[in-house]
Amino acid sequence: MSKTADELLTVSEVAQQLRVDDTTVRRWIKIGALEAVLLPHIGKRQGYRIKKNTLDDMLKPLMASVE
Repeated sequence: MSKTADELLTVSEVAQQLRVDDTTVRRWIKIGALEAVLLPHIGKRQGYRIKKNTLDDMLKPLMASVE
């Protein structure tokens, strides 16, 4: 597996790529629509990281419909 495929993205990075709010990405994670790695909970919010290949897989059907 390549380093890019193993790359972990923050909620903010995913939100920027999808042009949605951070809250939307967090909601998708909580309802199971987007798989994420759970980080140890320190502070006010639960921390998540999303694998780049998970995001890519989620976007494949959308990209196929555009082509």
